Amino acid sequence: MKNILVTGGANGIGRAIAIKFAEADCRVVVVDVDEQRGRELAGLYDGIVFYSLDVADAPAIESLMTDLSAHDLCPDVLVNNVGVSIFKPLLELTWQEWDQILNVNLRSAFLFSQAFVRHRPSTHSGRIINIASTRHLMSEPHGEAYAASKGGLVSLTHALAVSLSNTRITVNCISPGWIHTGSIDELSAADHAQHPAGRVGQPSDVADLCLYLAREESGFITGQNFYVDGGMTKKMIYE
Repeated sequence: MKNILVTGGANGIGRAIAIKFAEADCRVVVVDVDEQRGRELAGLYDGIVFYSLDVADAPAIESLMTDLSAHDLCPDVLVNNVGVSIFKPLLELTWQEWDQILNVNLRSAFLFSQAFVRHRPSTHSGRIINIASTRHLMSEPHGEAYAASKGGLVSLTHALAVSLSNTRITVNCISPGWIHTGSIDELSAADHAQHPAGRVGQPSDVADLCLYLAREESGFITGQNFYVDGGMTKKMIYE
């Protein structure tokens, strides 16, 4: 049985990832600021434990990892999923909002990865999986901070993979495209049709790839960024 740590695991894609691992008989630690949804999720699955935590707080992360180690929950797999976004015109975005997005989306991934490596026995294999976004590669207006944070995650991935090449820890990234977390009834035929795959993505599409990258069989894959976007980043679009 593997121990999995998922940041931002109370909602959306992170929730799907946590559930996927729990249903695969893993023990899953979900970290999130949404206590209501996090505790609700932990109540649904015996294998899920919830911790409320500010993911940009370095001492709190170190304390968490120490506590997990003491309770035989030191993670074998770290999924840096947590993310927030603020889409505002360039001249209206404050530096405080910029810092908030970078601290949550990028700084947290560095801090959790650092703590993961520090607490991981050197003889054990491990997996770090970062959840970025296709917005690191392509943009709509007013997404400067979010795009920068996700671009940073992609770069952090290959940097960590090389730095950890003398260990048994691999580091990979998943860049989701349009992943709909609500009811499928909210989507139109046109929404689905614009994807080469013929449909809008679901959280399970990302979770399935996470499950594979966490396996021992994926040990030759490291430093990579995988697009889960129904082919949209390969499609030429003319309006």
